[in-house]
Amino acid sequence: MSYENLLIEKDGAIACVIVNRPKVLNALNHQTLSELGHAFDALKADDSVRLVIVTGSGEKAFVAGADINELAKMQAMEAKEKAFFGQQVFARIEKLGKPSIAMINGFALGGGCELALACTLRTAANTAKIGLPEVSLGIIPGYGGTQRLARIAGPGVAREWVLTGDMVTAEEAHRVGVVNKLFPPEQLKEGTFKLAHTILSRGPVAVRLAMETINRGLNMSQQEGEIIESDMFGLASTTADMKEGMAAFLEKRKANFQGK
Repeated sequence: MSYENLLIEKDGAIACVIVNRPKVLNALNHQTLSELGHAFDALKADDSVRLVIVTGSGEKAFVAGADINELAKMQAMEAKEKAFFGQQVFARIEKLGKPSIAMINGFALGGGCELALACTLRTAANTAKIGLPEVSLGIIPGYGGTQRLARIAGPGVAREWVLTGDMVTAEEAHRVGVVNKLFPPEQLKEGTFKLAHTILSRGPVAVRLAMETINRGLNMSQQEGEIIESDMFGLASTTADMKEGMAAFLEKRKANFQGK
């Protein structure tokens, strides 16, 4: 399906979702959010896609935030519904069942930062700027940013970023664990795809089970999470991929995983 504000590009088992509104620094309006939700659902159902990369078009911005022209007109209930809608869209990529990487090529502010936080991993150009500036507009992050940032980088970082509304450098975001890999701008795509191909070379079932174990464990005590981990470990040990992975190691060859 073609979209007005998104581009979808496929490279083997990798699908790239590109927010394509460069004239407004890829700002997220309602239509773009709706298209993102539809795209994530379609990619979840597409068995040929095993990993999704999310980025923005142009060189200036990943996504510079929500569309202020829409936000400025909101009344209370409309604002609540808008936040809930955005949360549900971003939850779709978080629950994609496949790894996702936010490739941050420029400004990732407000809703753009929240979109990146919803992805499994984040890479960034070392020139990128990241932040949640909503308090400077008299509002707060509404698409899950307060919750995901605290879980990814800790409550201290979340409080500082959210309460000051300041932009931070990609280097600082990397230091506090928000960004996983940092690259010069001209190496960002190559470095991100290298990371993607590393993940794709691993056992597909094991990757999926590991992601589920981490995500479910975040909402449990460590003891409860370890029970989930042992269950998933047992499940992984029943797969053909497990047998292939073990045999390949013992035979000193590259594994040929089938995702079964």
